[in-house]
Amino acid sequence: MLYLDYCSSTPMHPQVIQVITDIMGKYYGNPSSLHRIGMEAERLLNQSREVIASSLRCKPKEVIFTSGGTESNNLAIKGTAFARERRGKHLITSQIEHASVLDPFKQLELFGFRVTYLPVDSTGLIHLEDVRNALQEDTILVSIMHVNNEVGRIQPIQEIGQLLSNYPKVTFHVDAIQSMGKLECIPQHLGADLLSISAHKLSGPKGAGVLYRREGIELQPQLTGGGQEFGLRSGTENVPLMAGMAKALRMAVDQQPKDRIIMYGLRERLLQCLGEIDGLTITGSKQMEDMAPQMVHFCLPGMRAEVILHALEQHEIYISTRSACASGKEQPSHVLLAMGKDREFAKSGLRVSYSANQTFAEIDFFADCLRQVVQQLQLPRKKVKR
Repeated sequence: MLYLDYCSSTPMHPQVIQVITDIMGKYYGNPSSLHRIGMEAERLLNQSREVIASSLRCKPKEVIFTSGGTESNNLAIKGTAFARERRGKHLITSQIEHASVLDPFKQLELFGFRVTYLPVDSTGLIHLEDVRNALQEDTILVSIMHVNNEVGRIQPIQEIGQLLSNYPKVTFHVDAIQSMGKLECIPQHLGADLLSISAHKLSGPKGAGVLYRREGIELQPQLTGGGQEFGLRSGTENVPLMAGMAKALRMAVDQQPKDRIIMYGLRERLLQCLGEIDGLTITGSKQMEDMAPQMVHFCLPGMRAEVILHALEQHEIYISTRSACASGKEQPSHVLLAMGKDREFAKSGLRVSYSANQTFAEIDFFADCLRQVVQQLQLPRKKVKR
């Protein structure tokens, strides 16, 4: 079995599983309880927060625990909009964001907010000048992803952060779900006021996430009740998952410089192999440094992506057509459409994503199987043409 869908989710690291299992068995108290068992759970929660803060080089009180990337994005976007709507109702994002960003913006439009959706070029890049030109007197939020989850294009987040530092009334949110652990992702270095993280993209557990919130940034809670997480996210914290996430995040950040080099090597090898397949087009930039190291996206115009995916599954190879949240939908990729591709092209996209534990032999095996699948699927069409 060859799993090449790491951008959708990752297998949990054995050490993370051990941490979660140990805590589930021993520390079952509510961290808000005042007795000893509750205080033990609170101590573990605080330790997890400190570990994450150390990895992000921020203060522990700037780490907000959530249920995952979707909640982190929703809290950042809607929390900012509703907290600051008296100062302005203009928001900025891009056309290629994940659904957990685009859908909250669409929802905010129903509440009277105005949203500018920035375009991208043919490689998937958001241009700094477009961000500058979109800013208005009443702009209160800019939300841009660090790495596109579908094609892997890296966005100029640090440059955008520097630009927005001249606009103190504008809050800058970064969706770092696909970049954390793959690229350097320190909120202060990026100029981010808010930054979203998901544990299950980092060999951590599903159902756990973080929203980094720079001290002083206003947010309106989206879940109210007991006032947990500094009053910003009510609900009893899942201590075992938070501890497992802290372990996974620390390992991912510590290994990131080494893993990035390994994954760029795998990416280069995969690009070489894919270049030998007729009709296949690589999406994104041709410059390696413009693209995230952990994935390659390509299109096979005229062929159905789902058919190729299931044909590869017969070889026990697992890849994806796009974001897992969008899988199964008949519509063409909104990311590829924004990049200027036609509808048929945008229906043929496939994403291969891997870890630093993959080998060249596995990459070669995948490419050989893909070549066989494509040739087999092309045969009927060639016969018809004759």
